[in-house]
Amino acid sequence: MSRFHGHTEGGATRLDQRTKERTGGAASSVTVSPFVSPLAPRMDPLKFRDPFITLDGSRRAGVALTGLDTLWFNTGTLCNIACLSCYIDSSPRNDALVYLSALEVAGYLAEIEATGLVTREIGFTGGEPFMNAEIISMLEAALASGRQTLVLTNAMRPMRRFERQLVELRSRYGDALTMRVSLDHYSQPIHEAERGADTWTPAIAGLVWLAQNGFSLAIAGRRLGDETEEAARAGYAELLAGLGITLNVNDPSRLILFPEMDATRDAPEITEACWGILNVAPESMMCATSRMVVKRKGAPRPVVVACTLTPYDPQFELGETLAEAAGTVQLNHPHCARFCVLGGASCSGR
Repeated sequence: MSRFHGHTEGGATRLDQRTKERTGGAASSVTVSPFVSPLAPRMDPLKFRDPFITLDGSRRAGVALTGLDTLWFNTGTLCNIACLSCYIDSSPRNDALVYLSALEVAGYLAEIEATGLVTREIGFTGGEPFMNAEIISMLEAALASGRQTLVLTNAMRPMRRFERQLVELRSRYGDALTMRVSLDHYSQPIHEAERGADTWTPAIAGLVWLAQNGFSLAIAGRRLGDETEEAARAGYAELLAGLGITLNVNDPSRLILFPEMDATRDAPEITEACWGILNVAPESMMCATSRMVVKRKGAPRPVVVACTLTPYDPQFELGETLAEAAGTVQLNHPHCARFCVLGGASCSGR
């Protein structure tokens, strides 16, 4: 990997300096994420209060479920690392969302079958899904159901503990299993400014191991605020070429560049009129085609929430079953505006 390290040390100098300028210190010891804008206007506390009416008195936009294309399972919020701007606050200590069991996952897969839902994809996220000891059984159940299965992972030590089992799943199910590796930037200094020191090398090693073993791969990345999407995709292309990994960086399902996820930064409230003004269809929103299952600490059973972005907000808890979660979601959260409506992003990458 010598060619790759040469690219990092040479090509990241400007980005590393920019991180130092933004945070007032070395990238390895920063306390502010390079992916948020600390000087941006803060959220007006009067916004996002009423689920049906915005601050200016307009009717808030809502999104109806058109079909359950993707069902997500949050396997638990525990993670082996603690990123600075993790939208779900995953860390080695946060167990606000506890581990799901394979039996609980199987119950929701059975509901899909019993109700005839046309669900194309099952997604697993965390935390780090491979912190959950039952993850392989969950993946086996999802794949055996005949659905595409997507796992979001940092590709570090927790995943590597399951190398043998993952290779077996790959040999049996092929590209039905996709591993999406979180690589916050194509340069080591920026990645580690967000994820912490000594997180780059094991993530790269895990990514290379997945590629060498023929897994269907995707990457979840980000770009800095003053970095164009074209420049970011080109940076990832150079990185991957240096690693000998073939991946179409221009395919948004293979390289997903997520927008900023700072809920304290000001964001517009989305009204019903915004659909026409922005020329955006409500059917294109993530909550029109997906739901997520979570289990709260101390709760007897899992519940279904509107999407992957708002698991802690009680207004987005829709019920214990998929049938109960089939209603309309009011876009009463900054993430709804910035990530989905204005950012055009989706955790499924479609």
